[in-house]
Amino acid sequence: MDHRAVDQAKRINATGSPVLQFAGGGLSPEMEPPKLLWVKENLPESWAVAFRWMDLSDWLTYRATGDDTRSLCTTVCKWGYLGHAHLQHQSNSDTVAMEACGWDDVFWQEIGLSDLVEGQYTKIGKQGDMLHSQAIRLGTELGLLEGTPVGTALIDAHAGGVGVMEGVPSKDESITERMVLVCGTSTCHMAVSPEKVFIPGVWGPYWSAMVPGFWLTEGGQSATGALIDHLISSHPASSVLLERAKLQKTSIYELLNEILDTLASHPDVLFQGALTRNLHLLADFHGNRSPLANPDARGVISGLSLDDDPRSLALLYLAAIQGIAYGTRHIVEHCNSHGLQHVEVFLRTRSTCNNMQTSQARCSVILPREKESVLLGAAILGAVAAKKFHNVKEAMEALNAPGLVVEPSRHDTVQKYHDAKYKIFRSLYDQQVVYRQQLDAVLGC
Repeated sequence: MDHRAVDQAKRINATGSPVLQFAGGGLSPEMEPPKLLWVKENLPESWAVAFRWMDLSDWLTYRATGDDTRSLCTTVCKWGYLGHAHLQHQSNSDTVAMEACGWDDVFWQEIGLSDLVEGQYTKIGKQGDMLHSQAIRLGTELGLLEGTPVGTALIDAHAGGVGVMEGVPSKDESITERMVLVCGTSTCHMAVSPEKVFIPGVWGPYWSAMVPGFWLTEGGQSATGALIDHLISSHPASSVLLERAKLQKTSIYELLNEILDTLASHPDVLFQGALTRNLHLLADFHGNRSPLANPDARGVISGLSLDDDPRSLALLYLAAIQGIAYGTRHIVEHCNSHGLQHVEVFLRTRSTCNNMQTSQARCSVILPREKESVLLGAAILGAVAAKKFHNVKEAMEALNAPGLVVEPSRHDTVQKYHDAKYKIFRSLYDQQVVYRQQLDAVLGC
């Protein structure tokens, strides 16, 4: 959610460094190089005394072991580390040993962070430290017994991917035909492929950053769960519904779904999605992470009225769910049109309104049996580190399991309706760009 480094990201991307092609063509302000440059420029005293710069994942591993081994997941996905450089695979192991450093000296020098190159990148993960799912040797202040294996950590969303990627009812289709949606404050859309695929505006390709031996493509929406929470909390009816939910010992989301079910039961309503025929929402309230890669984008709501009752909140909630789902459709269509193998199925880590999203995105949705998929992914890494399985892929196949399968509506009218709303969704962004250009011309920006 931290977008303070937008200016730094723009300056870094203006260098045209070859490193950028492995981040969708440009770094996001959500990644570490722009954030580090922001700290250096705005907090020079802190910059001068910093001993190490770490992601939370690597920090936890470090505190558990005393070993500064960095995760290939964090460094490749967020730091500009070229994990595919000079790889040497060890048979029957997920360890990825580096013959040479994957840091690009010229890149760090060009963006104004040449001081990190000193000491072979000791402050951000020195040469030869990149291991994936490797058991580490000792425990420390956390009470771990010495010799307890600790698996190298993953980013939270990527652990969720490990926790669901193999969770399908049938193993017939390829793992490359699946896309994992890890949903929380934001949403990550992750797919793997045997060959690297360069997709403008979509992060990656990242070598072995989630599933060992595969290239990771990572789309995303910067605010999804956070957007829904914002729309609910800022609506006049939220306090009434929150109090009602407390009394009924349920969630506000369940109450909103009940309101929508009641509204959809009216004989004049063909299906629930049609309730928002006059209400449209572009979900880029916190910028567009992909595929437009525009942190300056903003949200749009078309069709607001003066209504302030629970019904109006339920309709706004439905419009938000639809807008987020259309954003997913945009990402999938963009990825497929740029060479990613056709995505046939989504695997989601949380279940809020999944039934509303299948038709909009035109794919089946599989909910995993284990709702806390991020924790399951972490447990899989721990199981491999403890040598309970030979490798991550084997552990995933053994421990992932499907739950509910939700199919999209095949009704012709439903599909045509969502196709039409999707075109409106896309036009909301296009109109925003035109409006900005017109006013920028007036102001001389």
